[in-house]
Amino acid sequence: MIVAFSVTPLGVGEDVGEYVAEAVRVVRESGLPNRTDAMFTSIEGDSWEEVMDVVRRAVAAAEERAPRVSLVLKADIRPGVTDGLTSKVETVERHLAG
Repeated sequence: MIVAFSVTPLGVGEDVGEYVAEAVRVVRESGLPNRTDAMFTSIEGDSWEEVMDVVRRAVAAAEERAPRVSLVLKADIRPGVTDGLTSKVETVERHLAG
């Protein structure tokens, strides 16, 4: 399964990069495949428990420093599919090149 999520610290001003970095650090240290872009961090794992534990800890890292946190989450649940973070993008790129 792939989960794309965005953690937004609220009540800390406009520059939230340092707060978001704490959440992303949790994801990167999890050891699960992940990718961060300007809007979301995507993480891939084998189960709800595995992935949502990382999301929960990422939110908690932001909560430690911000009085309020917003979470947006989208999930692609496909049992048995692995390396979706890479293969989905490769498929689109192949079609664009063709």
